Amino acid sequence: MQDSQAPEHLPYAQGRVYHDADAHVVETPDWLVPFADPGVRERLRPLFVASVKPGEDQLIDRVRAKHRDPSARPRLEAEIMLRKNWSALGSFLKEDRPRALDLLGFASQLVFNTFLNQYLNEAEHSGDLDFAYGLARAHNRAQVDFCSVDRRLLPVGYVPLADFARARAMAEEAIAMGCKALLIASSCPRGHSPSHVGLFPVWEVAQDAGLPIVLHVGGGGRLLDPSYFENGLPPVADFHGGAENFRSVDFMAIPFPPMQTLATMIFDRVFDHFPRLRVGVIEQGAVWLPSWMRQLDTALDAFAKGEERLRKLELKPSEYVKRQIRVTPYPAEPVGWIVEQAGPDVCMFSSDWPHVEGGRNPIRRFEASMTGLDEHARQRFYCDNFVDLMGRGLAL
Repeated sequence: MQDSQAPEHLPYAQGRVYHDADAHVVETPDWLVPFADPGVRERLRPLFVASVKPGEDQLIDRVRAKHRDPSARPRLEAEIMLRKNWSALGSFLKEDRPRALDLLGFASQLVFNTFLNQYLNEAEHSGDLDFAYGLARAHNRAQVDFCSVDRRLLPVGYVPLADFARARAMAEEAIAMGCKALLIASSCPRGHSPSHVGLFPVWEVAQDAGLPIVLHVGGGGRLLDPSYFENGLPPVADFHGGAENFRSVDFMAIPFPPMQTLATMIFDRVFDHFPRLRVGVIEQGAVWLPSWMRQLDTALDAFAKGEERLRKLELKPSEYVKRQIRVTPYPAEPVGWIVEQAGPDVCMFSSDWPHVEGGRNPIRRFEASMTGLDEHARQRFYCDNFVDLMGRGLAL
């Protein structure tokens, strides 16, 4: 069945080279256990998997059996863009992911975790550095192991920035074990800025390896004061029918952590010191991008007289964005307008597969918003900007 050329088994993405800047493994609650060192393993809590359809996490064993049933395989393959979370072929059984990628038609996927970002962020800010870095190590091992079945799968490792020396060591370790991108929290580390000179060795390690630093939704800690949702009205369901994931009010806050973190790094001249470093802002939308770029340049005009660091900048702040920062829009956003305003070199395609938020046909939605863009801009969006971001990590 896997070699069938029936129409329903043709790849979803066809006609050009597509690189997917945001894909996921959908972990099971005990996902990290085999990859954690003994002192960390005994302290692990089951992964919190409530940001799915209510009750869906109770069906994992049933889904696992179905995925291993040869009679169910044709339908699983035919519905490669319809099934989500654990129901999707290759979402958590690594031996199925290469076939899923064949059916998706993407030349590569940058693979993130699904449920771990909040756990990693909490550990990093807890002050218990042994556990924080041990948890990150277990995560990185699990990511590399899952992606080991196919070179098109690019594992993302996590680097806590809580301690300068440990952060550099973790970056080097993650790269040595096979991670192709280094995920950092999009919020400020505890006790120091993300632009602190003590973190320069981390950026140096990434730049020298030709691999990107990436920020992902969920890595910014608590987005909003929960009191925003105490409005005296019935609870609002999210995409999954529950209330733990993103809704419209959460959506408005998603870009704030990366906007502040990257602005601070630009103003403190991190990108002057590391001009070949690339940073990806993943699954945090992009409709904010044009106004943020303008705000960066406005800050330069307003404060350069009193801030020597701004007078030393080698480029306008928005020019660092174009040179070194790459961002994934959501399919519901006006991508054509964003590209027209920000330029063709910043935005990248992503599917968010196999998450519900990515939808059943993200390419169609992106295309509908890009009718005014020429082929050069489309090529940059679907392929070239990702190639630029990934550097040597894409040497397949």
